[in-house]
Order: sequence, then C-alpha cells, then structure tokens
Amino acid sequence: MLLCGYYGEHNLGDDALLTALLHQLPPQLTPLVTAHDQAEVRERFGVATVDRRSPRAVLAALAGCGALVFGGGSLLQDATSFLSLVYYAALIAAARLQGKPVLLWGQGLGPLKRRRSRALVRALLPLAQGITWRDPESAQLAVGLGRRAPVGSDPVWSLEPQHWLGEGGPIVVCWRPTPLLNGAAWRPYLQALEQLAELGQREVLWLPFHREQDTGLYSRLLAEGLVGEGLARRSRQVEAHQPSEAMAVFGSAGLVLAMRLHALILAALSGAPVAALSYDPKVRAAATGFGAPCCDLAEAEPSAEALAASWASSLDQPIGPAAIAAQRAATAVHRDLLTLLLD
Repeated sequence: MLLCGYYGEHNLGDDALLTALLHQLPPQLTPLVTAHDQAEVRERFGVATVDRRSPRAVLAALAGCGALVFGGGSLLQDATSFLSLVYYAALIAAARLQGKPVLLWGQGLGPLKRRRSRALVRALLPLAQGITWRDPESAQLAVGLGRRAPVGSDPVWSLEPQHWLGEGGPIVVCWRPTPLLNGAAWRPYLQALEQLAELGQREVLWLPFHREQDTGLYSRLLAEGLVGEGLARRSRQVEAHQPSEAMAVFGSAGLVLAMRLHALILAALSGAPVAALSYDPKVRAAATGFGAPCCDLAEAEPSAEALAASWASSLDQPIGPAAIAAQRAATAVHRDLLTLLLD
C-alpha cells in the first residue's frame, strides 16, 4: 500500500495527517510511505519509506504495492507548480496501467489556476476507484469537473481530543510567511497581539509549525523593527517536533492564533480557544466549519484595535464541544473509504 503525501517535510500538519491515516488503515495492510526526511518518518512512525522527491524511486515502489492512496492535503493543485500536478497525475496513471486501485483519501482539491490543470484533473478524477473530500469547496470543484464524491471534514479531526488546561495561559502564535503580508503589512497584526498580551498580562509563545518555513519569522519581524517593545518583552519561541507536542502547548494556552490549517485543527482538538488568520481559502473553510473567528488576510487590512477586540473576545473562551464532536464525526467517510475498498 503506497501512501503518498507531503510526509517528512518537517511540517507538523503533514505529520498529523499521516498519523490519522495510519490509525484508519486496516491493520492487515502494510504501508509504504513517500517521505523526504525518510529517517525521521521511519523512526517516528515505524513504517517503510521511499524518497518522495524521486519520481523514479516512487514509481519503482508503486510496482511492488497493491494500491495507491493519496493521503490528505491538497495534492491535485497547481499552486506549487504545474509540474507538481503532472507528477501526481503520472502516479495515478501508472497505478491504473498496472491495474491497481487509486484512492483519494480526505483530499483537498485545487487551486487549479491554469486551464490545462483543470483539463488534466478532469481526466484524472474518473481513474480513482474511491474519493473523499475534506471540505465542501473541494467537493463542489470536483462536481464542476465531472466527479461527485462524499465530503467530510479534514482527517486530522479524527485524532483524539485533549482536555484544556489553559485558562489564564499564554497566547500561542502559529503564523507563517505569506506573500499577503510583507513588511509593514504585518504591523496591525503585531500591534493587536501586543495590545492583547499587555491587556491580559499574557506571555506570547511563537510556535513554528513548519520547521524550515516558520522558524525564522519572529526573528525576521523583530529585525525589521515591526515588533513593539511590549510584545518583544513577552515573546519567546518554543518548539514542537511532533503533533502531540504541539497539542500539549495548545492545551495550556489561553488563545491560539493560527494561520496554518492543521495548527487551527490541532488547537481546537486540544480544547483551546482559537482564532484563525486565513492566508488560503482552506483555512477560512475550516474555521467556518466549527465556528472559529477568522480574519481573511486577502481582504482589506483591519485596524489593530478591531483585531485586538476580536481576539480578546476569544481569550479563555474555548470552542464548544458539540462543534468539535461534529467535525470528528464527519471524518467517518474517510475511514469508510479505506474499509470498504481496501479491507
């Protein structure tokens, strides 16, 4: 069973997806996982791996596997590049030529910015023996391309929820670099964060969710003179090497300000109060799905005062358990896909 995803890329969200997929996989099936940092994935998950950045190695591995599973995330998209989409198309075509089933498990679909991308995905979708989508927007896009399939919530919601212990706790920031915020465009968000921290007398913990992409963000903002004295005084960076470690930090937080999709979901599963900053429609869709407040970075720049007031209303106010339970229940379609087609 070849499990294909952005695994071993030092992103806690992808690690969480792999954790969820391995938990749902029928026990009699043996996984082979595409991974960049293969040693880390083998050590952490106890699975065999193949170099995901080597098409030749992945195609050779596919020849010895019984099925191809695209495991969460958004693999069929051209935001990364058109060549990335072609790579995944080649895997699907190779699997079908070998008579092996293809499952798109808990997938997001898009963005598909190019006409040729949409044409390619329209041709690919009928080749999959089973599909489940992680959000209604992906399902709707697929319908427009000629394929209907069940829709659930993101598979990471299937992980075990935790008990929140964070009343009066720190503000945890899971932000990432984005073209939507350059230089002074960060200022209202940092000013709002400073106001909130000063008002609530809270420490601010900067938690990089992607080891390479996010780790230097706070230092860069500080070097650019964008971080106020009060915020700098209260801030420090913390590390989490596994999703469970991130959830432990979230579970002791008075508020998590999440820009990354799976930081938002893991924080909610930790029982923590959350507020989203959406750099991508998938983040807004997830926040809307369970009633978390969300600021869309693609819209007009908000005032620091409005942001601080919005975040203050969420401080020490966790999302209701019913909303979390509904999201968890909606992951059943992904488990059913694996059980029915692979068992």
